[in-house]
Amino acid sequence: QVQLVESGGGLVQAGGSLRLSCAASGIIFSINAMGWYRQAPGKQRELVASIQSGGSTYYADSVKGRFTISRDNAKNTVYLQMNSLKPEDTGVYYCKPTLRIDINWGQGTQVTVSL
Repeated sequence: QVQLVESGGGLVQAGGSLRLSCAASGIIFSINAMGWYRQAPGKQRELVASIQSGGSTYYADSVKGRFTISRDNAKNTVYLQMNSLKPEDTGVYYCKPTLRIDINWGQGTQVTVSL
């Protein structure tokens, strides 16, 4: 059974930083492209960053230059380093293999950025 466990969220002031972690089990982690998604209040879930098995990355324009996605295949973990946080980064952050629609979402981790 696939399990995705996100952690590292919290309340931070604008301009601050957080590092999110997502531990995956039940999949061959190393071959899966992994994505970080966020769902802001009242909005649809969106992809903010992804990393391919080979390490290539993608960032949404809204986070480019501020967020960094990375992975540790030995630990089956994907990370999202978030710097220069803005109030509009507030939301629940989820990780998921980007091409696996058969996998359910985890519980997510809440990020709240205050002014």
